[in-house]
Amino acid sequence: MSNGVSYYLGERAKPLAQYPHARKVNGFIFVSGTSSRRSDNTIEGALVNDDGTLDLDIRTQTRAVIENIREILRAAGADLEHLVEVSVFLVDMEDYAGYNEVYNTYFNAETGPARTTVAVHQLPHPHLLIEIKAVAVAPE
Repeated sequence: MSNGVSYYLGERAKPLAQYPHARKVNGFIFVSGTSSRRSDNTIEGALVNDDGTLDLDIRTQTRAVIENIREILRAAGADLEHLVEVSVFLVDMEDYAGYNEVYNTYFNAETGPARTTVAVHQLPHPHLLIEIKAVAVAPE
């Protein structure tokens, strides 16, 4: 068994601990949990208004997470069509419909990855609504 190759993308948000964005091992690419956090640590889909109120948008965050995963996969020589499994973590199941709306523009039941969605108490930042980890088959 190979120890594989780790991928750290300098232009993406840095992991919050000592782990890579992805790891390619034995023909698979394992993408670490990914959010809509940008490289400057701001969060796409989270707007703090002048009056201090917060606008969080599950659709914008979902799109950003999927696009972040796409960039990580591309660095490892793959793309979204190579995904075989995703695990999705939502802070609030009230966001399920909005997340599905965006998710379904990227994937379909015939060719998309297997998927599990669970509700979690919280994510590493209070403005995050969603995180996704993924597994892809590395193209030959």
